[in-house]
Amino acid sequence: MSFCPVYIPVGVPTFHLESAQDQFDRSVSMLRSVNADFVCPEEMLLSIDSLRAYLADKHPDFIVFQNLTFANAAYMSEVLRRFDCPLLLWTLREPVIDGGRLRLNSLTGAYSAANTLRAFDERPFLYCFGAPEEEAVVSMVKACTAAARLKAGMKALKMAAVGHTPQGFGFGRALDSELMNVFGVELEAVEARELIDMAKAYTEEECAEYLSRTDRAVCGLSATPEKNRNDHARLYKAYTDYVRSHNIGALASRCWPDFFTAFGTPVCTVLSLLNDEGVASACEADIYGALSMWIGMQLSGEPVFFGDPVSLDEEENTVTFWHCGAAACSLARRDTGATVGVHPNRKIGPAMDFGCEAFPEATVFRIGREPDGSFRFFICEGEALDKPKQFIGTSIVVKTDSDSRSVVEQSVLDGFEPHFVVMKGRHGDTLEALAEFFGFEVYNY
Repeated sequence: MSFCPVYIPVGVPTFHLESAQDQFDRSVSMLRSVNADFVCPEEMLLSIDSLRAYLADKHPDFIVFQNLTFANAAYMSEVLRRFDCPLLLWTLREPVIDGGRLRLNSLTGAYSAANTLRAFDERPFLYCFGAPEEEAVVSMVKACTAAARLKAGMKALKMAAVGHTPQGFGFGRALDSELMNVFGVELEAVEARELIDMAKAYTEEECAEYLSRTDRAVCGLSATPEKNRNDHARLYKAYTDYVRSHNIGALASRCWPDFFTAFGTPVCTVLSLLNDEGVASACEADIYGALSMWIGMQLSGEPVFFGDPVSLDEEENTVTFWHCGAAACSLARRDTGATVGVHPNRKIGPAMDFGCEAFPEATVFRIGREPDGSFRFFICEGEALDKPKQFIGTSIVVKTDSDSRSVVEQSVLDGFEPHFVVMKGRHGDTLEALAEFFGFEVYNY
């Protein structure tokens, strides 16, 4: 995916240009260290005419608008009338306070620009203050750039809803028009029976490759009855063919009861393998769960865990997340590997059955809905502990930075959905920036 971040440094020539030039050079260096693709002008933009000339051929996905010196509202207005994309407003610390000349007056420019931003359809933006090398400034630029890249990437994402949510799981449903309007994501729907019918039509010979791929990825597949192994391979090929032919980047699949009653073999391990192949795959037809997974995979660069909060341990300050058996094989503990078992309720396999590996930094995340239909983000950081499998299925134990009991109690009171993503790394700052760019509320636990 192409991504175009653009730096717009504005000012006027009546301030101390030597100081402004120094800040400009250091800013360009920092921005390109964050993302080498940052588009930067060859010189400071010290007039409306120079700004217009610079913007004439630009198509930004993200803008860093910087007041090198004070600049009036006309500069920001020129940007806003041309572009509608995530924007970070950045103003500089006054370089010298010696009782002499005010060299930049950048901060006053921030107020002028922000006033215009708020008046312009209240367009969401983020703001940072400080010199180019300050840690807080660099962190903010990194978070905003990553968030803007994610937002731009959603416009190229095509998702699939495979079947409908089960009764009582309506929180996972999504309208195609809503996904497109809010996130820029395309959604198509296919009935679960269509993929089941595709799977039934394949011969064993056609599916042999998929059975071999599964056998290499998991541990203990031979304990699964032969019919279920072969039916899994058929289902794996059906999902893979569908994903490839329709260019699907994330999907949410119905699982129970259809794949037990109408097919006789669960879809769990198919979803596990798709996750390892880079296709965010949620069960129980949870569309916003799948989109949360996709975001987590983009941020971490790896598969993520998807499951329910099922257990709380106040002494360890942990929350255990679990699901029936669709976690990516690569998440498994190294001492056990990605073991295969049976679905905990239906007692039919193959379904994944392991505890997840530890990782020192973790983020728990969910795109949620308010009762009025608006969107919100659940964000909680911590670490994933070195714990064995907690229950039949797949599980991960997260020690939260904040009090785990409070996390559970407050998120229940806040009415969050029961499916969450656990991803490697600390990505709270980026997720908060993404929420701001969308205009969503953040629930930081």
